Amino acid sequence: TSLLDTAAVGDLVLLDPLTEESLLRTLQERFHRSDIYTYIGNVVISVNPYRSLPIYTPEKVQEYHNCNFFAVKPHIYAIADDAYRSLRDRDRDQCILITGESGAGKTGDGHKLVMSYVAAVSSKGEEVDKVKEQLLQSNPVLEAFGNAKTIRNDNSSRFGKYMDVEFDFKGEPLGGVISNYLLEKSRIVRHVKGERNFHIFYQLLAGGSAQLLQQLKLRQDCRHYSYLNRESPHLPGMDDAANFHAMQDAMRVIGFSPAEVTALLEVTAVVLKLGNVELSSGYQASGMEACSIAELQELREICELIGLDPGTLEQALCSRTVKARDEMVLTTLTVPQGYYGRDALAKNIYSRLFDWLVNRINTSIQVKPGKQRKVMGVLDIYGFEIFQDNGFEQFIINYCNEKLQQIFILMTLKEEQEEYIREGIQWTPVEFFDNSIICDLIENSKGGILAMLDEECLRPGVVNEDTFLTKLNQLFATHKHYESRETQNARHIMDASLLPQCFRIHHYAGKVTYNVTGFIEKNNDLLFRDLSQAMWAARHTLLRSLFPEGDPQKASLKLPPTAGFQFKASVATLMKNLYSKNPNYIRCIKPNETKTAMLFTPELVLAQIRYLGLLENVRVRRAGYAFRQLYSPFLERYKMLGTRTWPRWAGSFIEKNNDLLFRDLSQAMWAARHTLLRSLFPEGDPQKASLKLPPTAGFQFKASVATLMKNLYSKNPNYISSPHPSPPQQKNRYKQMKRSALIIQTYARGWKSRRLLRELKFQCRRLHAVAKDNLVMADTVRKVNKASGKVRSHHPWEHAAPHWCLHQVRRAYRRFFRSGARTCLANFIYRRLVQRFLVELRKNLPPLSVMDRTWPPAPYKFLNDANQELRSIFCRWKCKKYREQLTPQRRALLQAKLCASELFKDKKALYP
Repeated sequence: TSLLDTAAVGDLVLLDPLTEESLLRTLQERFHRSDIYTYIGNVVISVNPYRSLPIYTPEKVQEYHNCNFFAVKPHIYAIADDAYRSLRDRDRDQCILITGESGAGKTGDGHKLVMSYVAAVSSKGEEVDKVKEQLLQSNPVLEAFGNAKTIRNDNSSRFGKYMDVEFDFKGEPLGGVISNYLLEKSRIVRHVKGERNFHIFYQLLAGGSAQLLQQLKLRQDCRHYSYLNRESPHLPGMDDAANFHAMQDAMRVIGFSPAEVTALLEVTAVVLKLGNVELSSGYQASGMEACSIAELQELREICELIGLDPGTLEQALCSRTVKARDEMVLTTLTVPQGYYGRDALAKNIYSRLFDWLVNRINTSIQVKPGKQRKVMGVLDIYGFEIFQDNGFEQFIINYCNEKLQQIFILMTLKEEQEEYIREGIQWTPVEFFDNSIICDLIENSKGGILAMLDEECLRPGVVNEDTFLTKLNQLFATHKHYESRETQNARHIMDASLLPQCFRIHHYAGKVTYNVTGFIEKNNDLLFRDLSQAMWAARHTLLRSLFPEGDPQKASLKLPPTAGFQFKASVATLMKNLYSKNPNYIRCIKPNETKTAMLFTPELVLAQIRYLGLLENVRVRRAGYAFRQLYSPFLERYKMLGTRTWPRWAGSFIEKNNDLLFRDLSQAMWAARHTLLRSLFPEGDPQKASLKLPPTAGFQFKASVATLMKNLYSKNPNYISSPHPSPPQQKNRYKQMKRSALIIQTYARGWKSRRLLRELKFQCRRLHAVAKDNLVMADTVRKVNKASGKVRSHHPWEHAAPHWCLHQVRRAYRRFFRSGARTCLANFIYRRLVQRFLVELRKNLPPLSVMDRTWPPAPYKFLNDANQELRSIFCRWKCKKYREQLTPQRRALLQAKLCASELFKDKKALYP
């Protein structure tokens, strides 16, 4: 293919000559022609156009679905279709990995389109449509709470999302499970100028009604809130009010109750209002610095929303309880410490709320246990990030992207080449960069950066970022993918861009400089116990459930796992999940840094081509075998293509594949080795290659076309009579086949009905015969008694005959009675007794006075234990109701009385 016609190449495997320049030129030419998708075998490259293209309208989706035999689908639909058919027809679990830089189009162009196509091609039905709609509607909810505007992307996912969509054996969606990874919760309390906080805050203020905002004690002006940087929320092309209403509609579809939505928004409002709680500095009588709440109005409104005493929250924000030996000491906090606690509380509330939201969605869309299922996973995770100032979040995000790149390398480059060598196929190795050395640098459990960070966080004594960086410099002084000011000085290299508090990693996507400031604090992610206990004390059910560790009875001194440790474990679980499925790749490329529509920057795209390893991927796919399959399923699927293997064959699989089936196929296309078969293009132009197939292949094609025409006619009877390339004979033949099928079905149903009727008549005759015999026997006995002239009341037969007749009837009908009738009757009686007991108890409940200890006795002995338990529950309940109605003054008075009683008990005559 000449360079002048590179835009015609839809699969880069066919590109000739194959160089970096020709590959870049092909992507550029196709991009300018609005062909934003290009293949490398079964890998799709997607270049973000930053505008909508008319290829994914509902009409187009229906057209692709109805005419999937002939239509050429866009590549995103093609890869989704291939994954769906492999899952449905070949029973292979699938995963679709959507990767790329931030702003490359992963969320909008990849994840949503894959999900919408799977929903479109699966079958219809009330229950199926409900499941599909719930799966699709999870997107706007999670985007509202998990996406935000960044410098590079107006709708950037600030969390990783992996969704397993589960199907039954027919390919119909049953439900799904969503896993979320590392929400960027530092964005809650601060974000750089030009970016925004999470969408939900702006949507709530813009779309919430005046009544809702008054209920949540919020103002509509975003500039009133510190956590929103007191900036204007305007974002071109985004309607926050409309998105808020769409999110509410999505919640209703998923199954959220109005009470759950209200509770969710109340906790969201609490997070927003916490940023406006200002602290002021003061001094205690001892001269020590202490902080206090500067303005109590915001604090009171927060406490009204969550049902908490303002004094409890104020004390938790301004002081901290420390355990010293065997006693608890209350220490005051300085203003910086108070702000740290306030921000830590806001971040923890929001991140736990997001986890609750994901779990609540899973509750609605999850498949009931016990059903057989097939799984298609879709991964949409934050892309590789290189900013002016990169911190702990960018370090964790880029580590995750290194692991995803490692999967791509292993499955498409390394394992494929090793398999060719293992199978005994002649192969010239293709060189590529293996990023395992970078992954080991970060995640090695004994000497990796994350392990050193955890060790530094847990080390007693003075801990700060300087000691952490010093340890890294000592450990990785000679590592070729690690740099710092100290290691460069040792190599006599001067680099002014590398500051003293920074280190640099040579990632697969380029060099990234990380500032260690805040690494230890963000990795520890500590929340003072006083704050978690304050949240547990709130009467707000949802907020209280987010802080189970705040329960004083479950208090633990054990340190929680660090953020880095948790994320590393999550990534390991994700990688194990992805390795267990057949992968499908969508590699998203960002064409420019300014998000300008249809602007292609060659230098930026070339850098992504290099670090994504696209050229090496093309070389492996081009030199290798695009198709592979085990001998047994290969013969089962393709035996009809050979005259010697169809309709019958004998011998082993390998013998038949090698000696019989291959003789009918082009030998140049196949490599039969130890365990697998592989297909390769013949030499010459792949597009002109001809494969000589036996006559049976033509028959198979005709059968496929006939099936297609039958399906089309069943959907639209006028389709075949309309001007389509189909002869009238085909229409008549189809009608005749349909009539024949109906006749056969009628005879079959009639035969089944007659057989059932005969069986029912036979059973009826048997029952009548038994009853008749019993009546005859009874009549005979009565005649004998009368003839004998004996006294009726003294003859033994007169009393025995009815019992004997009943015995005969019971024996005849015994198999028709339920074997467990005795148990059922006993259970019914027990239930009625319990029901009567509970109804009577409800009518005769004792007074609600906490001093009244009376309780009605149980009417039956088997209810004694339950009666005592109900008495205990009732007592605790009325005590709780009594405590809740106490005023703060009355509560303080009773606490003082209790304290006095404990102090003077058995020590003073007035306190017996």
